Amino acid sequence: MLSEQQLQEKVLQYEEFISDVLQRDLKKVLEQRDEIYEKIAQYLQLKNVIERLQETGSQELKTQVDLGCHFYVNAEVPDTSTIFVALGYGFFVELTLPEALTFIEKKTKLLNELSETLTKDSARIKANMGWVGGIT
Repeated sequence: MLSEQQLQEKVLQYEEFISDVLQRDLKKVLEQRDEIYEKIAQYLQLKNVIERLQETGSQELKTQVDLGCHFYVNAEVPDTSTIFVALGYGFFVELTLPEALTFIEKKTKLLNELSETLTKDSARIKANMGWVGGIT
């Protein structure tokens, strides 16, 4: 059997493990999931813009573009039949509007699956935190 001092040392070790390892892992997983949610929102916003472009049938588009720090400039798009979509890692591809919608559907499905995985990971980490916390 453990003495009172040994028991207190074990409790401190478990508490340090929870705060050092599990909490850090949980924070990392939740941050990754939030980034995924942000990407999903951006793709859904792009989908809405594409659908509006298809509904209007207009070949030209006048808009304002954010250059950063909420500094906007007027922009004119002479041909809206194609769009450049960011693939990631600095790569872009020119797609027709229907192709872009197909790409967005596949990409959001993939991102949703990834967010579900991260949600399960966070639940598992929280369960481990509760289990380790329950020992003390």
